[in-house]
Amino acid sequence: MHATITVESAIAESARVAQLRGMFDLAAEKTARLQWNVSLPLDERSWNIGLIAGPSGCGKSTIARHFWPDHLHRDFAWPRDAALLDGFPAGLSIKDITALLSAVGFSSPPAWLRPFHVLSTGQQFRVTLARLLAEAPELAVMDEYTSVVDRTVAQIGSAALAKVIRQRGQRFIAVTCHEDVEPWLQPDWVYRPAENVFTWRCLQRRPAISLAIVRCQASSWRLFAPHHYLTSSLNRSAVCFLATWQERPVVFSAWLPFLGGGPPARREHRTVTLPDYQGIGLGNAVSDFCASIWKGLGYEARSTTTHPAMIRARSKSPHWAMVRKPSLAAGHERKIRHAVLRLTAGFRYIGPALSRQLALALLR
Repeated sequence: MHATITVESAIAESARVAQLRGMFDLAAEKTARLQWNVSLPLDERSWNIGLIAGPSGCGKSTIARHFWPDHLHRDFAWPRDAALLDGFPAGLSIKDITALLSAVGFSSPPAWLRPFHVLSTGQQFRVTLARLLAEAPELAVMDEYTSVVDRTVAQIGSAALAKVIRQRGQRFIAVTCHEDVEPWLQPDWVYRPAENVFTWRCLQRRPAISLAIVRCQASSWRLFAPHHYLTSSLNRSAVCFLATWQERPVVFSAWLPFLGGGPPARREHRTVTLPDYQGIGLGNAVSDFCASIWKGLGYEARSTTTHPAMIRARSKSPHWAMVRKPSLAAGHERKIRHAVLRLTAGFRYIGPALSRQLALALLR
């Protein structure tokens, strides 16, 4: 892809324009003219993700509009008095919509029922990404990428987005002045108009996230309760753990005794990741770690879930074995909640055990 892109605009004469020319010795031009000679060798290799990055005014948006006018994202129209789900294409199944929302890191079914305009800025960013992938399956180009969101949301959201784009075999180009998204988005190529430099990249690991996990009081649940996909309640006898990143709370996990018979066991009661950190597997990682604590103490660790994304993740994980396929829960769990019959799946932890010494230290 090669082009010489020229943008011209007339300069309207005025007293202030004349004064400015005198102050800075500017030529008496009738038009302002900018030009870019752009070469993007995108047919040389297969790719999924591209990044056009640089400071404001370097020509990013102009170049994107020139090469991909039909693929450039513009603001979506969202129904104001209906659930955000109803803003997605009519031909898309509810299963596909929820899978996309979960994949981009917005995994809160109660929030899916809200209108788009009441969501937080970070949530709107994730929902917009999901709809963009739904409506532009071949190529999506997003200008001002992550410009309106917190940098934590931008980075974690970029990692989640990169994962789903590659899984779906789609193409996405981010146009942004924020260089910090590059290691999280892991683009296959980067073009910087300010230097007129195009670079192919090798896929690398995203930056590591090191979580600190400690036992906590049940009071920590208050921050996470609104984001659980079924209920805000917490059993008073639960053993609770809190995971933090850079001293900020990220994931909460609570566990209870398992009363289903058999060997001594503990069951996962609540595990919630705050919205800004969803989409890159932090909740599953904390859940695995907590299960390894119980295994290190001689207990089986069990988990029952109805969330489709968690069922998929557990089914693929080498650390969990499915002991009950998705079905209506048995016994006292077979209830109608919110007039919906929910399918649940049961799992048993088969991953490595934490050393008994460390497990005991964490539970003190």
